[in-house]
Amino acid sequence: MNEATATFTFRVDEGLKSEFSIAAKSRDRTGAQLLRDFMRDFVRQQEEAAAHDVWFRRQVQVGLDSANTGNLVPAAEVEAKFAARRTATRRRLEASK
Repeated sequence: MNEATATFTFRVDEGLKSEFSIAAKSRDRTGAQLLRDFMRDFVRQQEEAAAHDVWFRRQVQVGLDSANTGNLVPAAEVEAKFAARRTATRRRLEASK
């Protein structure tokens, strides 16, 4: 796959540029290689964050729709379920001592 390339030019403090070049060399990389890696990682992180946001909003809407149709669990039932879980966890912890 042959991708078109473009030049990306920006200004940076000379000291930072020098330190970055030294750090890049210590990893057997050029500054340009690391910057491309950083850019790819940043773009990937932004895409993942956007995808998670879409998923999360969808899950919230599913929950709201469910609640609006009356599909609810009483608070006492939820508390009883988790009280039982806490008790079981405490028993396991005591047994492992």
